[in-house]
Amino acid sequence: MNDYLKNYLKLLKFVFPFKQFLILAALCMGVSTIFDGATLGMIVPLSDRVLTNKEIVIPGDLPQFLTSIVNKFNSLQPLVLLKFMVFFTIGLFFFKGLFHVFQSHLMNIVGQGVIREVRNQLYDKFHQLCMEFYGKKRTGELMSRVTNDVNLITNSLSYGLTDLIYQTMQVIFFTFIALYLGFKISWKLSLIAFIIFPAIMIPVTHIGKKIKKYTIQTQQKMADLNSLLAETIQGAYIVKAFCRENYESDRFKKINFQYYRFTLKSLKRLIIMSPLTEFIGACGAVTILWIVGREVIAGKISFGVFGLFLASLMSMIRPLKKLSNVHAINQRALAASARIYDILEEQPKVKERDNAKKIGNFGRQISFKDLSFAYNLDDGNVLKDIDLDVRKGEVIALVGHSGAGKSTLINLLLRFYDPQKGTISIDGTDIKDTTISSLRSLIAVVSQEMVLFNATVRDNIAYGKEGASEERIVEAARKGHALEFISDLPKGFDTVVGDRGFRLSGGQKQRIAIARAILKDAPILVFDEATSQLDSASEQLVKEAFYSLMEKKTVFVIAHRLSTVQRADRIIVLDEGRIVEEGTHAGLMARNSIYKRLYDLQFNA
Repeated sequence: MNDYLKNYLKLLKFVFPFKQFLILAALCMGVSTIFDGATLGMIVPLSDRVLTNKEIVIPGDLPQFLTSIVNKFNSLQPLVLLKFMVFFTIGLFFFKGLFHVFQSHLMNIVGQGVIREVRNQLYDKFHQLCMEFYGKKRTGELMSRVTNDVNLITNSLSYGLTDLIYQTMQVIFFTFIALYLGFKISWKLSLIAFIIFPAIMIPVTHIGKKIKKYTIQTQQKMADLNSLLAETIQGAYIVKAFCRENYESDRFKKINFQYYRFTLKSLKRLIIMSPLTEFIGACGAVTILWIVGREVIAGKISFGVFGLFLASLMSMIRPLKKLSNVHAINQRALAASARIYDILEEQPKVKERDNAKKIGNFGRQISFKDLSFAYNLDDGNVLKDIDLDVRKGEVIALVGHSGAGKSTLINLLLRFYDPQKGTISIDGTDIKDTTISSLRSLIAVVSQEMVLFNATVRDNIAYGKEGASEERIVEAARKGHALEFISDLPKGFDTVVGDRGFRLSGGQKQRIAIARAILKDAPILVFDEATSQLDSASEQLVKEAFYSLMEKKTVFVIAHRLSTVQRADRIIVLDEGRIVEEGTHAGLMARNSIYKRLYDLQFNA
């Protein structure tokens, strides 16, 4: 129970920004509860004075204000009392409904506000985490956190929290009435009321634990479904090309059936809770009817007082049933909350230091000193003892077999990861001492994976340069040799490229990515196999654009096609994570080098 309370209080942290609305809603619920009690209290005068014209008889002494009310009712004629009760009841239900509307609206503000804020927090957190995190998590799993898990906690923090506060108030209020009247009538009645509570709560707690267990499994399967959907929709080309539609359909059906099975198990236990609590409550009510019914027949108490006591006891059952459902909802929400907090409490491996400073510009040199790095220490280092100095304005080509560490070296420069050993410095300043945003603002990247967003051509080109003028966007497209095909698009620069740029060819997407890097106008350029998707004519045009840009930039060219690196100032050859050779194209070709063997193998092929 302590863990449950601790985790529930942690869940309630999401409500804290909306505490003023929650307090107002709780006040409205308190007023509604008093109106509920007043409505129930009308049973006494209606039964004893209006319908039977008998005196209200309550055993024992009453507080002065209650005695006055009872005496007043006993003194009124039934018809007069009936008129009063008609107008009183109309006003009572009007104001009760009014406060119910207020409380529902306020709790909707809380619930929808929680959805908004938690999703905002999750999305912000996604951008704060480093690339290592994305290497461990599936896309569909992260999507499930933002959609399904958030919806579950919202049910708990809006509808569930409403019932938790309102129904708890009702239980306390009606329990007080039932116990007070029970002690006045017979101590046995109060004892029965005390027995009902644990009799209801014990099975509710047990069933709630089962619901939490199945909810965790359900959410895991939903994450699997989302992940499979994301993979197969993005990879639809490969699925169809390899005739794997039936295979993927079978995979989906298998996971979907598991989700269905766990959901049914959870729902079955939710269904059991309501009739179980109702049955236990009914057993208590029948027992009380047997005990007190004889007192009414003997005339020791009036029928109206007995009706109030029985109605109070039965009124406890309804909120107890709802509270049992709240417990089930909370168990599901706690499972979802734990998955959300897994993300929110995740600590990025790449952190910005408290005293980090903005780096204004790149003036002299980039230095890699004694650099070693491993994505996973168990798999060994990807880079080993790298020492490299790159002067401003120098064009550096990084070549080597796949897996040699070329892209990893650039990822470390961008601080997507931090090395386990060694330093990277710009103009003598360790990049760990600079703000991450100012570091990355110095670098423009054209990656091998062409990432375009489902926006216009203009928006994609201007992505790295907020507020860029139309003239600069057009000029960047021209330099990237993209202007010609953009002009032929249906809406030119206003054409939406589609999800991942599917409306464009590979070469067109690459040239827009190049134009995006050109527009950023950063002093350091990274081209990761930047011409891999271009035809021969376009490749030559873009290479010429690269060469003109290289005169004023410091450039890292990662290349498998060695024809793109011949004009580099220096070629760095990596093999198994180490720098094994460096020099110019002519110098490396003049000796029996690894670079020469790679070059001959590629061009002979």
